[in-house]
Amino acid sequence: MAVENSNFGKLYLIPTTLGDNEPLEVLPIAIKRAIENIDYYIVENEKTARSAIKKISSSKSQPKLQIEVLNKYTEPQEIPGFLDPCLSGNNMGILSEAGCPGIADPGAEVVKIAHRKGIKVVPLVGPSSILLALMASGMNGQNFAFNGYLPIDNSERKKALKKMERISNDQGQSQLFIETPYRNDRLLAEMLKSLSNQTLLCIACDITLATEYIATKSIAEWKKSPIELHKRPSIFIIQA
Repeated sequence: MAVENSNFGKLYLIPTTLGDNEPLEVLPIAIKRAIENIDYYIVENEKTARSAIKKISSSKSQPKLQIEVLNKYTEPQEIPGFLDPCLSGNNMGILSEAGCPGIADPGAEVVKIAHRKGIKVVPLVGPSSILLALMASGMNGQNFAFNGYLPIDNSERKKALKKMERISNDQGQSQLFIETPYRNDRLLAEMLKSLSNQTLLCIACDITLATEYIATKSIAEWKKSPIELHKRPSIFIIQA
């Protein structure tokens, strides 16, 4: 890794809200100050990023914003060039679609390149649905693993669930994962069918929103009181 160069701008990792709530209800004032002083951004979606910036700082000049889009369609060879403003002495910000950049987010690749180039990386405080769910779950917060999305294929998804349950049972490790919101109900049905009755499952959805719901129960208990999660952003945690 290169030594940090004080002539370069800094790369700020700027958290956003987890849903349609007032930004300053869940974001510290430091986020507003950062956005007011940064004109160069790397984002997943330009339209929603501009909307988030406007909501956080209504006086921010939108025409001045210089935005690069980083998503699944971005060619890997394009990414290093996104940091050129930093190399010219300008501060930059990475905005995730929801939550913290670099956590279950493509911004991690930009951060890795920034370290390689000697650009100082500055993480700012904000909501992470993964950590908030773990905090509220009552499960092991000292030994845990985030597994991202599970396989779509039914048999592969079942294998993944059983593997996580085994690891949790052997190591006492909390296992966290997510699903595309419209597939939540299908995933929950699979968990109720595949996991042992005594295994604990935490479901944390709509975190920080008015509709927030977080509960930890055994699989046996969830079978008696299932919940509808269709299109509700959720984090799932199991511990055997």
